Amino acid sequence: MLEHTELFFKSIFVDNMVFATFLGMCSYLAVSKKVSTAVGLGAAVIFVLTVTVPMNWLLDQYILREGALTWLGPEYADYDLSFLSFILFIATIATMVQLVEIVVEKFSPSLYNSLGIFLPLIAVNCAILGGSLFMQSRDIETLGLALNYGFSSGIGWFLAILAIAAIREKIRYSNVPAPLRGLGITFIITGLMAIGFMSFGGMLTGGEEAPKEESVQTAVLSEEINNTTIEATEAVVEASEINE
Repeated sequence: MLEHTELFFKSIFVDNMVFATFLGMCSYLAVSKKVSTAVGLGAAVIFVLTVTVPMNWLLDQYILREGALTWLGPEYADYDLSFLSFILFIATIATMVQLVEIVVEKFSPSLYNSLGIFLPLIAVNCAILGGSLFMQSRDIETLGLALNYGFSSGIGWFLAILAIAAIREKIRYSNVPAPLRGLGITFIITGLMAIGFMSFGGMLTGGEEAPKEESVQTAVLSEEINNTTIEATEAVVEASEINE
């Protein structure tokens, strides 16, 4: 129980997808102009992360990692399909996003129209893919912990976009210097919020610094995720423009 509680709060506050690793910034900046839209997208992200992280955990445990296929027989013990992680993870995420898109279009057409291209772009959202890849790299041990990690990571992203949307709605009535209006002031506020969330780092660790090796691995993995999702995002946008 303690392990679940620690993972829950750490994923929301300490390892927040937006403020700790700056993943999912595209949707975070583009769909945070109104609270109502941010709530809709945030809820969709929570659902997709909650479903895809445990599903990808099962894929990783029983298909992808070295020796995972031993359940098929001893002759498969040497197989290592980890090179297929990106492909299978994205396929799982895309399937869930299509389900979310169908449901939102059916029950909330106004939200569907307001989200626009950013709803299908959840499939290539850095935060969604990052949840599964961080789950894999951190060797989360059980399906229950994977479910917890996906749900809490989604809540962390939801709180981030909800907070910036609320601030951006209020800041419209503020006297912001002309050069900083729009994304300029949004980036500054995001940076300040990230600094604030960094203060939660001592909440569970007692002020101890995280191991440097783990921090370097997280930074490298975040860069790989960003590069992969940028390429996938460009492909989705091009396909959307062709369809239009």
